[in-house]
Amino acid sequence: MREAKSYKTLYFLKIKGMDKIPDYIQVRDENFTLIAYFRPERPERAINKAGLGQYINEIKEIVETLPYGKVVRVDMDSLQKEL
Repeated sequence: MREAKSYKTLYFLKIKGMDKIPDYIQVRDENFTLIAYFRPERPERAINKAGLGQYINEIKEIVETLPYGKVVRVDMDSLQKEL
C-alpha cells in the first residue's frame, strides 16, 4: 500500500458501461488528474494503490450513492472529520 496522500479535494465520476464493458468509477484530484480507476463492486485494490486506504469505507459509501455521468466533488476535510 502506498503512503497516504494529502488531497484537499477529490472528484468522483461514475461511468455506465455498455454491453460487455462494465460500469466503473474514476477518482480525480484537484487538478483533475486521474488517481484511481475501478469497478464499483471492487474498489479496495485501486483505492489502496492510490494511497487512500484509510478512507475505504467512506469512499464505498460515496460510490454506492454516486449518480451516473455526474462529477461529484468531495472535500477531504469532511471525510477526515468522520474518522
